Amino acid sequence: MTIYADYRRDRVGWFFGLAGWQVMVVALTLLPPVWALNQQRWLLLLACLAAGAVVVTLAVVPIRGRSFVGWMGAVIKSGAGGALGWTRWRSKAARGRVQDLDAPDLPGVLSGVAIHDGPPWGSGMERTAVIQHHPTKTWAVTAAVVHPGIGLCENAERDRQGAGLGELLDVASRTELVEEVLLMVRTVPEDGAERAEYVRRHRKPTAPALARQVNDELAVALTTASVRTESFVTLVVSEARLARRAKQAGGGLDGRARELIALMGEFESHLRGGLGMTSVTWLTSPALAVACRTGFAPGDAAAITAARSAADRGEVVNAEVPWALAGPSGTDWAARHYAHDAWHSASVTLVLPERGAVMGALAPVLAPHEPGERRSLLIAYPILRAQQANRQSANQEWAADLGAGLRSRMGVKLRAKQQQDLARTQGLDVKLARGHSMVRPYAVATVTVPRTRPIGTAATGLDAAVRQAGFAPLRLDLAHDAAFVASSIPLGTSLTRGRG
Repeated sequence: MTIYADYRRDRVGWFFGLAGWQVMVVALTLLPPVWALNQQRWLLLLACLAAGAVVVTLAVVPIRGRSFVGWMGAVIKSGAGGALGWTRWRSKAARGRVQDLDAPDLPGVLSGVAIHDGPPWGSGMERTAVIQHHPTKTWAVTAAVVHPGIGLCENAERDRQGAGLGELLDVASRTELVEEVLLMVRTVPEDGAERAEYVRRHRKPTAPALARQVNDELAVALTTASVRTESFVTLVVSEARLARRAKQAGGGLDGRARELIALMGEFESHLRGGLGMTSVTWLTSPALAVACRTGFAPGDAAAITAARSAADRGEVVNAEVPWALAGPSGTDWAARHYAHDAWHSASVTLVLPERGAVMGALAPVLAPHEPGERRSLLIAYPILRAQQANRQSANQEWAADLGAGLRSRMGVKLRAKQQQDLARTQGLDVKLARGHSMVRPYAVATVTVPRTRPIGTAATGLDAAVRQAGFAPLRLDLAHDAAFVASSIPLGTSLTRGRG
Protein backbone atom coordinates (compact mmCIF):
# COMPACT_ATOMS: atom_id res chain seq x y z
CA MET A 1 0.00 0.00 0.00
CA THR A 2 1.43 3.37 -1.07
CA ILE A 3 0.59 6.17 1.38
CA TYR A 4 1.42 9.84 0.85
CA ALA A 5 1.70 11.83 4.08
CA ASP A 6 4.51 14.28 3.31
CA TYR A 7 2.39 17.40 3.65
CA ARG A 8 1.65 19.92 6.35
CA ARG A 9 -0.44 22.99 7.05
CA ASP A 10 0.02 25.86 4.63
CA ARG A 11 0.51 28.36 7.44
CA VAL A 12 1.75 27.67 10.98
CA GLY A 13 0.87 29.96 13.86
CA TRP A 14 3.90 30.94 15.89
CA PHE A 15 2.09 31.08 19.29
CA PHE A 16 0.03 27.98 20.14
CA GLY A 17 -1.08 27.74 16.53
CA LEU A 18 -2.35 31.32 16.36
CA ALA A 19 -1.42 33.73 13.60
CA GLY A 20 0.04 37.14 14.38
CA TRP A 21 -3.23 39.07 13.93
CA GLN A 22 -5.05 36.55 16.10
CA VAL A 23 -2.50 37.01 18.90
CA MET A 24 -2.95 40.80 18.60
CA VAL A 25 -6.74 40.48 18.83
CA VAL A 26 -6.44 38.26 21.92
CA ALA A 27 -3.99 40.69 23.54
CA LEU A 28 -6.19 43.73 22.88
CA THR A 29 -9.23 41.85 24.15
CA LEU A 30 -7.47 41.22 27.49
CA LEU A 31 -6.79 44.92 28.12
CA PRO A 32 -10.35 45.93 29.25
CA PRO A 33 -10.67 43.03 31.76
CA VAL A 34 -7.24 43.85 33.21
CA TRP A 35 -8.23 47.51 33.60
CA ALA A 36 -11.53 46.56 35.25
CA LEU A 37 -9.69 44.21 37.59
CA ASN A 38 -7.25 46.96 38.52
CA GLN A 39 -10.17 49.31 39.29
CA GLN A 40 -11.95 46.53 41.25
CA ARG A 41 -15.13 47.01 39.23
CA TRP A 42 -16.39 43.45 39.35
CA LEU A 43 -19.57 43.80 37.29
CA LEU A 44 -17.65 45.56 34.54
CA LEU A 45 -15.01 42.81 34.75
CA LEU A 46 -17.63 40.12 34.15
CA ALA A 47 -19.09 42.07 31.23
CA CYS A 48 -15.64 42.58 29.68
CA LEU A 49 -14.81 38.88 30.10
CA ALA A 50 -18.06 37.85 28.41
CA ALA A 51 -17.56 40.27 25.52
CA GLY A 52 -13.91 39.28 25.21
CA ALA A 53 -14.80 35.59 25.06
CA VAL A 54 -17.15 36.28 22.16
CA VAL A 55 -14.52 38.31 20.29
CA VAL A 56 -11.77 35.71 20.85
CA THR A 57 -14.07 32.90 19.73
CA LEU A 58 -14.98 34.71 16.52
CA ALA A 59 -11.32 35.54 15.81
CA VAL A 60 -9.74 32.18 16.70
CA VAL A 61 -12.33 29.47 16.05
CA PRO A 62 -12.98 28.74 12.33
CA ILE A 63 -16.61 28.21 11.33
CA ARG A 64 -16.79 25.54 8.62
CA GLY A 65 -13.38 26.50 7.26
CA ARG A 66 -13.85 30.28 7.33
CA SER A 67 -13.49 32.97 9.93
CA PHE A 68 -16.44 35.05 11.07
CA VAL A 69 -15.12 38.01 9.09
CA GLY A 70 -14.87 35.85 5.96
CA TRP A 71 -18.43 34.61 6.36
CA MET A 72 -19.79 38.11 6.90
CA GLY A 73 -17.99 39.40 3.83
CA ALA A 74 -19.31 36.54 1.69
CA VAL A 75 -22.88 36.98 2.96
CA ILE A 76 -22.83 40.73 2.33
CA LYS A 77 -21.45 40.31 -1.20
CA SER A 78 -23.94 37.57 -2.09
CA GLY A 79 -26.83 39.58 -0.67
CA ALA A 80 -25.82 42.66 -2.63
CA GLY A 81 -25.41 40.59 -5.80
CA GLY A 82 -28.86 39.10 -5.38
CA ALA A 83 -30.45 42.49 -4.78
CA LEU A 84 -28.82 43.93 -7.90
CA GLY A 85 -29.71 40.90 -10.04
CA TRP A 86 -26.12 39.74 -10.59
CA THR A 87 -26.77 36.19 -9.40
CA ARG A 88 -29.12 35.46 -12.30
CA TRP A 89 -27.58 35.11 -15.77
CA ARG A 90 -29.12 34.53 -19.21
CA SER A 91 -27.15 33.86 -22.38
CA LYS A 92 -27.32 36.02 -25.48
CA ALA A 93 -28.69 33.07 -27.44
CA ALA A 94 -31.61 32.71 -25.02
CA ARG A 95 -32.38 36.41 -25.50
CA GLY A 96 -31.89 36.33 -29.27
CA ARG A 97 -28.90 38.69 -29.25
CA VAL A 98 -26.12 36.53 -30.68
CA GLN A 99 -23.96 38.48 -33.12
CA ASP A 100 -20.71 36.46 -33.30
CA LEU A 101 -20.90 32.68 -33.02
CA ASP A 102 -17.16 32.46 -32.35
CA ALA A 103 -17.27 34.74 -29.29
CA PRO A 104 -17.66 32.84 -25.99
CA ASP A 105 -20.78 33.69 -24.00
CA LEU A 106 -20.14 32.21 -20.56
CA PRO A 107 -21.40 33.10 -17.07
CA GLY A 108 -19.71 34.19 -13.86
CA VAL A 109 -15.96 33.79 -13.56
CA LEU A 110 -15.81 32.65 -17.20
CA SER A 111 -17.18 35.93 -18.56
CA GLY A 112 -13.66 37.21 -19.25
CA VAL A 113 -12.47 34.14 -21.20
CA ALA A 114 -11.29 34.46 -24.81
CA ILE A 115 -10.37 31.53 -27.06
CA HIS A 116 -7.64 31.88 -29.70
CA ASP A 117 -6.40 29.43 -32.32
CA GLY A 118 -2.69 28.75 -31.95
CA PRO A 119 -0.31 28.14 -34.85
CA PRO A 120 -0.35 24.68 -36.48
CA TRP A 121 1.96 22.19 -34.80
CA GLY A 122 2.51 18.46 -34.39
CA SER A 123 2.20 15.70 -36.94
CA GLY A 124 -1.44 16.57 -37.62
CA MET A 125 -0.73 20.31 -37.94
CA GLU A 126 -3.68 21.09 -35.69
CA ARG A 127 -4.31 24.50 -34.15
CA THR A 128 -4.48 24.08 -30.38
CA ALA A 129 -6.90 26.33 -28.52
CA VAL A 130 -5.16 28.99 -26.42
CA ILE A 131 -7.30 30.16 -23.50
CA GLN A 132 -6.92 33.74 -22.32
CA HIS A 133 -8.51 34.82 -19.06
CA HIS A 134 -8.59 38.62 -18.95
CA PRO A 135 -9.61 39.24 -15.29
CA THR A 136 -6.84 37.04 -13.85
CA LYS A 137 -4.34 37.84 -16.65
CA THR A 138 -3.54 34.19 -17.33
CA TRP A 139 -3.14 31.92 -20.37
CA ALA A 140 -3.87 28.19 -20.49
CA VAL A 141 -3.89 25.14 -22.76
CA THR A 142 -5.85 21.96 -22.09
CA ALA A 143 -5.22 18.35 -23.09
CA ALA A 144 -7.63 15.42 -23.00
CA VAL A 145 -5.73 12.47 -21.52
CA VAL A 146 -6.37 8.77 -21.09
CA HIS A 147 -4.88 6.87 -18.15
CA PRO A 148 -5.32 3.12 -17.53
CA GLY A 149 -5.71 3.70 -13.78
CA ILE A 150 -3.79 2.34 -10.82
CA GLY A 151 -6.43 0.04 -9.36
CA LEU A 152 -4.56 -3.12 -10.43
CA CYS A 153 -1.03 -1.68 -10.18
CA GLU A 154 1.57 -3.00 -7.77
CA ASN A 155 3.14 -0.76 -5.14
CA ALA A 156 6.29 -0.31 -7.22
CA GLU A 157 4.26 0.99 -10.17
CA ARG A 158 2.29 3.33 -7.92
CA ASP A 159 5.51 4.66 -6.44
CA ARG A 160 6.88 5.20 -9.94
CA GLN A 161 3.83 7.15 -11.06
CA GLY A 162 3.84 9.16 -7.84
CA ALA A 163 7.46 10.05 -8.47
CA GLY A 164 6.49 10.94 -12.04
CA LEU A 165 3.93 13.43 -10.74
CA GLY A 166 6.54 14.96 -8.46
CA GLU A 167 8.97 15.25 -11.36
CA LEU A 168 6.25 16.89 -13.49
CA LEU A 169 5.70 19.55 -10.81
CA ASP A 170 9.45 20.09 -10.42
CA VAL A 171 9.75 20.60 -14.18
CA ALA A 172 6.86 23.08 -14.05
CA SER A 173 8.68 25.01 -11.34
CA ARG A 174 11.97 25.02 -13.25
CA THR A 175 10.34 26.42 -16.39
CA GLU A 176 9.54 29.60 -14.42
CA LEU A 177 6.44 29.90 -16.60
CA VAL A 178 3.81 27.46 -15.35
CA GLU A 179 1.87 28.90 -12.46
CA GLU A 180 -0.56 26.04 -11.94
CA VAL A 181 -1.17 22.47 -13.11
CA LEU A 182 -4.81 21.36 -13.05
CA LEU A 183 -5.92 17.72 -13.24
CA MET A 184 -9.64 17.24 -13.86
CA VAL A 185 -11.67 14.02 -14.03
CA ARG A 186 -15.34 13.85 -14.96
CA THR A 187 -17.32 10.63 -14.49
CA VAL A 188 -20.33 11.01 -16.75
CA PRO A 189 -23.32 8.69 -17.27
CA GLU A 190 -23.06 6.42 -20.31
CA ASP A 191 -25.50 7.59 -22.97
CA GLY A 192 -25.03 4.64 -25.34
CA ALA A 193 -24.67 6.84 -28.43
CA GLU A 194 -21.24 5.52 -29.43
CA ARG A 195 -22.27 1.91 -28.92
CA ALA A 196 -25.47 2.43 -30.92
CA GLU A 197 -23.43 3.80 -33.83
CA TYR A 198 -20.99 0.88 -33.56
CA VAL A 199 -23.85 -1.64 -33.61
CA ARG A 200 -25.46 0.10 -36.58
CA ARG A 201 -22.27 -0.18 -38.60
CA HIS A 202 -21.36 -3.75 -37.67
CA ARG A 203 -24.70 -5.56 -37.22
CA LYS A 204 -25.38 -7.91 -40.09
CA PRO A 205 -28.87 -8.10 -41.63
CA THR A 206 -28.70 -11.89 -41.51
CA ALA A 207 -28.13 -12.01 -37.72
CA PRO A 208 -30.60 -14.27 -35.84
CA ALA A 209 -33.52 -12.50 -34.21
CA LEU A 210 -32.77 -14.05 -30.80
CA ALA A 211 -29.20 -12.73 -30.87
CA ARG A 212 -30.49 -9.24 -31.75
CA GLN A 213 -32.97 -9.32 -28.86
CA VAL A 214 -30.41 -10.51 -26.30
CA ASN A 215 -27.89 -7.93 -27.47
CA ASP A 216 -30.41 -5.10 -27.29
CA GLU A 217 -31.59 -6.09 -23.80
CA LEU A 218 -27.99 -6.26 -22.55
CA ALA A 219 -27.29 -2.85 -24.06
CA VAL A 220 -30.25 -1.30 -22.23
CA ALA A 221 -29.28 -2.87 -18.90
CA LEU A 222 -25.58 -2.08 -19.14
CA THR A 223 -26.01 1.47 -20.41
CA THR A 224 -28.02 2.55 -17.35
CA ALA A 225 -25.36 1.08 -15.03
CA SER A 226 -22.26 2.25 -16.90
CA VAL A 227 -20.23 5.44 -16.72
CA ARG A 228 -17.52 7.04 -18.83
CA THR A 229 -14.50 8.89 -17.56
CA GLU A 230 -13.14 12.09 -19.13
CA SER A 231 -9.77 13.40 -17.95
CA PHE A 232 -8.12 16.73 -18.69
CA VAL A 233 -4.79 18.34 -17.86
CA THR A 234 -4.52 22.14 -18.00
CA LEU A 235 -1.36 24.25 -17.81
CA VAL A 236 -1.90 27.79 -16.53
CA VAL A 237 0.67 30.53 -17.19
CA SER A 238 0.45 34.10 -15.94
CA GLU A 239 0.71 37.00 -18.36
CA ALA A 240 3.50 38.55 -16.28
CA ARG A 241 5.70 35.49 -16.79
CA LEU A 242 4.72 34.82 -20.39
CA ALA A 243 5.03 38.38 -21.75
CA ARG A 244 8.83 38.50 -21.26
CA ARG A 245 9.38 35.19 -23.04
CA ALA A 246 6.93 36.06 -25.81
CA LYS A 247 9.01 39.08 -26.88
CA GLN A 248 11.82 36.75 -27.90
CA ALA A 249 9.38 34.64 -29.94
CA GLY A 250 7.95 37.51 -31.96
CA GLY A 251 5.61 39.10 -29.44
CA GLY A 252 1.84 39.37 -29.52
CA LEU A 253 -0.52 36.42 -29.59
CA ASP A 254 1.73 34.37 -31.91
CA GLY A 255 4.70 34.76 -29.60
CA ARG A 256 2.70 33.66 -26.58
CA ALA A 257 1.26 30.72 -28.50
CA ARG A 258 4.75 29.57 -29.56
CA GLU A 259 5.94 29.60 -25.95
CA LEU A 260 2.89 27.62 -24.87
CA ILE A 261 3.47 25.08 -27.65
CA ALA A 262 7.03 24.58 -26.43
CA LEU A 263 5.64 23.88 -22.95
CA MET A 264 3.10 21.46 -24.38
CA GLY A 265 5.79 19.36 -26.03
CA GLU A 266 7.88 19.27 -22.86
CA PHE A 267 4.98 18.31 -20.60
CA GLU A 268 3.57 15.73 -23.00
CA SER A 269 6.73 13.64 -22.65
CA HIS A 270 6.35 13.63 -18.86
CA LEU A 271 2.64 12.83 -19.06
CA ARG A 272 3.27 9.84 -21.31
CA GLY A 273 6.42 8.74 -19.49
CA GLY A 274 6.36 9.19 -15.72
CA LEU A 275 2.58 9.34 -15.34
CA GLY A 276 1.83 6.57 -17.82
CA MET A 277 -0.76 8.37 -19.95
CA THR A 278 -1.67 6.27 -22.97
CA SER A 279 -3.08 9.24 -24.90
CA VAL A 280 -2.48 12.99 -24.73
CA THR A 281 -4.53 15.14 -27.13
CA TRP A 282 -4.24 18.91 -26.93
CA LEU A 283 -7.71 20.26 -27.56
CA THR A 284 -8.53 22.46 -30.51
CA SER A 285 -11.14 25.20 -30.23
CA PRO A 286 -14.07 23.01 -31.47
CA ALA A 287 -13.09 20.14 -29.14
CA LEU A 288 -12.75 22.52 -26.21
CA ALA A 289 -16.18 23.99 -26.97
CA VAL A 290 -17.68 20.49 -26.82
CA ALA A 291 -15.95 19.81 -23.49
CA CYS A 292 -17.31 23.10 -22.17
CA ARG A 293 -20.87 22.43 -23.38
CA THR A 294 -20.99 18.88 -21.97
CA GLY A 295 -19.59 20.26 -18.72
CA PHE A 296 -22.60 22.52 -18.27
CA ALA A 297 -25.11 20.06 -19.77
CA PRO A 298 -24.03 16.39 -19.51
CA GLY A 299 -27.19 15.29 -21.31
CA ASP A 300 -26.10 16.96 -24.56
CA ALA A 301 -23.24 14.50 -25.07
CA ALA A 302 -25.49 11.94 -26.80
CA ALA A 303 -26.80 14.45 -29.36
CA ILE A 304 -23.29 15.72 -30.11
CA THR A 305 -22.00 12.17 -30.59
CA ALA A 306 -24.92 11.34 -32.91
CA ALA A 307 -24.27 14.47 -34.95
CA ARG A 308 -20.59 13.58 -35.33
CA SER A 309 -21.50 10.07 -36.46
CA ALA A 310 -23.90 11.46 -39.02
CA ALA A 311 -21.22 13.83 -40.32
CA ASP A 312 -18.78 10.92 -40.65
CA ARG A 313 -21.38 9.11 -42.76
CA GLY A 314 -21.49 12.08 -45.13
CA GLU A 315 -24.78 13.56 -44.01
CA VAL A 316 -25.17 17.33 -44.06
CA VAL A 317 -25.27 18.16 -40.34
CA ASN A 318 -23.51 20.66 -38.10
CA ALA A 319 -21.43 18.52 -35.76
CA GLU A 320 -19.63 21.41 -34.05
CA VAL A 321 -20.64 23.51 -31.07
CA PRO A 322 -20.09 27.26 -31.63
CA TRP A 323 -18.63 29.12 -28.68
CA ALA A 324 -21.69 31.35 -28.48
CA LEU A 325 -23.68 28.21 -27.58
CA ALA A 326 -21.01 26.38 -25.56
CA GLY A 327 -22.27 27.76 -22.26
CA PRO A 328 -25.61 27.32 -20.52
CA SER A 329 -28.76 29.14 -21.58
CA GLY A 330 -29.16 30.42 -18.03
CA THR A 331 -27.78 30.04 -14.51
CA ASP A 332 -29.18 30.74 -11.07
CA TRP A 333 -27.01 31.17 -7.99
CA ALA A 334 -28.02 29.86 -4.57
CA ALA A 335 -26.20 29.64 -1.27
CA ARG A 336 -26.25 25.83 -1.15
CA HIS A 337 -26.02 24.91 -4.86
CA TYR A 338 -25.59 26.22 -8.40
CA ALA A 339 -28.24 25.79 -11.12
CA HIS A 340 -27.33 25.72 -14.82
CA ASP A 341 -29.78 24.83 -17.59
CA ALA A 342 -31.75 21.74 -16.54
CA TRP A 343 -29.09 20.72 -13.99
CA HIS A 344 -27.88 21.80 -10.60
CA SER A 345 -24.60 21.12 -8.82
CA ALA A 346 -23.06 21.21 -5.35
CA SER A 347 -19.35 21.22 -4.54
CA VAL A 348 -17.12 20.30 -1.62
CA THR A 349 -13.43 20.63 -0.96
CA LEU A 350 -11.39 17.76 0.47
CA VAL A 351 -9.44 18.12 3.71
CA LEU A 352 -6.31 15.97 3.78
CA PRO A 353 -6.25 13.39 6.60
CA GLU A 354 -3.55 13.50 9.26
CA ARG A 355 -2.57 9.87 8.77
CA GLY A 356 -1.89 10.35 5.07
CA ALA A 357 -3.67 9.59 1.82
CA VAL A 358 -3.50 6.26 0.00
CA MET A 359 -2.81 6.50 -3.74
CA GLY A 360 -6.06 5.70 -5.51
CA ALA A 361 -8.21 6.55 -2.50
CA LEU A 362 -10.20 9.13 -4.46
CA ALA A 363 -11.93 6.45 -6.54
CA PRO A 364 -15.13 6.43 -4.37
CA VAL A 365 -15.47 10.19 -4.89
CA LEU A 366 -15.83 9.67 -8.65
CA ALA A 367 -18.32 6.79 -8.42
CA PRO A 368 -21.89 8.07 -9.08
CA HIS A 369 -24.41 7.29 -6.37
CA GLU A 370 -27.43 7.07 -8.70
CA PRO A 371 -27.97 6.61 -12.46
CA GLY A 372 -27.81 9.89 -14.35
CA GLU A 373 -25.55 11.50 -11.76
CA ARG A 374 -22.21 13.03 -12.69
CA ARG A 375 -19.18 13.44 -10.45
CA SER A 376 -16.31 15.81 -11.20
CA LEU A 377 -13.00 16.19 -9.40
CA LEU A 378 -10.33 18.85 -9.71
CA ILE A 379 -6.87 18.42 -8.21
CA ALA A 380 -5.01 21.72 -8.45
CA TYR A 381 -1.27 22.19 -7.97
CA PRO A 382 -0.44 25.90 -7.58
CA ILE A 383 3.34 26.24 -7.85
CA LEU A 384 5.23 28.80 -5.81
CA ARG A 385 8.23 30.58 -7.23
CA ALA A 386 11.60 29.53 -5.82
CA GLN A 387 12.16 32.86 -4.05
CA GLN A 388 8.69 32.85 -2.54
CA ALA A 389 9.03 29.20 -1.51
CA ASN A 390 12.35 29.82 0.24
CA ARG A 391 10.97 32.87 2.06
CA GLN A 392 7.86 30.99 3.17
CA SER A 393 9.92 28.01 4.30
CA ALA A 394 12.16 30.26 6.40
CA ASN A 395 9.16 32.01 7.98
CA GLN A 396 7.44 28.75 8.79
CA GLU A 397 10.58 27.26 10.30
CA TRP A 398 11.08 30.38 12.42
CA ALA A 399 7.44 30.30 13.57
CA ALA A 400 7.63 26.58 14.40
CA ASP A 401 10.88 26.99 16.38
CA LEU A 402 9.50 30.02 18.22
CA GLY A 403 6.31 28.18 19.11
CA ALA A 404 8.27 25.16 20.35
CA GLY A 405 10.53 27.42 22.43
CA LEU A 406 7.56 29.21 24.02
CA ARG A 407 5.93 25.91 24.90
CA SER A 408 9.18 24.66 26.42
CA ARG A 409 9.59 27.80 28.59
CA MET A 410 5.99 27.56 29.77
CA GLY A 411 6.37 23.88 30.59
CA VAL A 412 3.88 22.72 27.96
CA LYS A 413 4.82 19.35 26.53
CA LEU A 414 4.91 18.96 22.78
CA ARG A 415 2.34 16.44 21.63
CA ALA A 416 3.15 13.82 19.02
CA LYS A 417 1.28 15.70 16.27
CA GLN A 418 3.13 18.94 17.08
CA GLN A 419 6.48 17.15 16.98
CA GLN A 420 5.60 15.65 13.63
CA ASP A 421 4.63 19.06 12.22
CA LEU A 422 7.87 20.55 13.53
CA ALA A 423 9.93 17.80 11.87
CA ARG A 424 8.14 18.30 8.54
CA THR A 425 8.68 22.05 8.71
CA GLN A 426 12.38 21.66 9.36
CA GLY A 427 12.72 19.09 6.58
CA LEU A 428 11.05 21.34 4.02
CA ASP A 429 14.14 23.53 3.64
CA VAL A 430 16.23 20.44 2.84
CA LYS A 431 13.88 19.46 0.02
CA LEU A 432 13.91 22.95 -1.44
CA ALA A 433 17.71 22.94 -1.36
CA ARG A 434 17.66 19.71 -3.40
CA GLY A 435 15.72 21.44 -6.18
CA HIS A 436 12.20 20.28 -5.41
CA SER A 437 9.23 22.60 -5.86
CA MET A 438 6.73 23.83 -3.29
CA VAL A 439 3.07 23.46 -4.16
CA ARG A 440 -0.19 24.11 -2.34
CA PRO A 441 -2.41 21.30 -3.64
CA TYR A 442 -6.13 21.21 -3.04
CA ALA A 443 -9.08 19.28 -4.46
CA VAL A 444 -12.68 20.20 -5.29
CA ALA A 445 -15.38 17.59 -5.98
CA THR A 446 -18.74 18.37 -7.58
CA VAL A 447 -21.92 16.37 -8.07
CA THR A 448 -24.34 17.28 -10.87
CA VAL A 449 -27.89 15.93 -11.18
CA PRO A 450 -31.00 16.94 -13.16
CA ARG A 451 -33.25 19.53 -11.55
CA THR A 452 -35.95 16.91 -11.17
CA ARG A 453 -33.86 15.37 -8.38
CA PRO A 454 -33.12 17.00 -5.03
CA ILE A 455 -29.62 18.41 -4.97
CA GLY A 456 -29.43 18.07 -1.18
CA THR A 457 -29.63 14.28 -1.39
CA ALA A 458 -26.93 14.16 -4.08
CA ALA A 459 -24.66 16.46 -2.04
CA THR A 460 -25.11 14.22 1.01
CA GLY A 461 -24.08 11.23 -1.09
CA LEU A 462 -20.98 13.12 -2.24
CA ASP A 463 -20.08 13.91 1.38
CA ALA A 464 -20.43 10.22 2.25
CA ALA A 465 -18.19 9.23 -0.68
CA VAL A 466 -15.52 11.72 0.42
CA ARG A 467 -15.58 10.32 3.96
CA GLN A 468 -15.43 6.78 2.58
CA ALA A 469 -12.27 7.75 0.70
CA GLY A 470 -10.67 8.79 4.00
CA PHE A 471 -11.00 12.57 3.61
CA ALA A 472 -13.16 15.18 5.30
CA PRO A 473 -15.66 17.08 3.10
CA LEU A 474 -16.20 20.81 3.49
CA ARG A 475 -19.23 22.20 1.64
CA LEU A 476 -18.33 25.31 -0.37
CA ASP A 477 -21.44 27.29 0.48
CA LEU A 478 -21.78 30.74 -1.13
CA ALA A 479 -19.14 29.69 -3.69
CA HIS A 480 -20.73 26.79 -5.57
CA ASP A 481 -20.69 28.67 -8.87
CA ALA A 482 -16.92 29.21 -8.87
CA ALA A 483 -16.32 25.70 -7.50
CA PHE A 484 -18.44 24.12 -10.23
CA VAL A 485 -16.61 25.99 -13.00
CA ALA A 486 -13.22 25.08 -11.53
CA SER A 487 -14.00 21.37 -11.15
CA SER A 488 -16.14 20.72 -14.26
CA ILE A 489 -15.13 23.15 -17.04
CA PRO A 490 -11.54 22.66 -18.35
CA LEU A 491 -10.81 26.31 -19.14
CA GLY A 492 -7.99 26.91 -16.68
CA THR A 493 -10.00 28.49 -13.84
CA SER A 494 -9.47 27.47 -10.24
CA LEU A 495 -9.93 28.71 -6.68
CA THR A 496 -6.32 29.90 -6.42
CA ARG A 497 -6.78 33.32 -7.93
CA GLY A 498 -9.20 35.80 -6.45
CA ARG A 499 -11.25 36.41 -9.59
CA GLY A 500 -10.55 33.09 -11.30
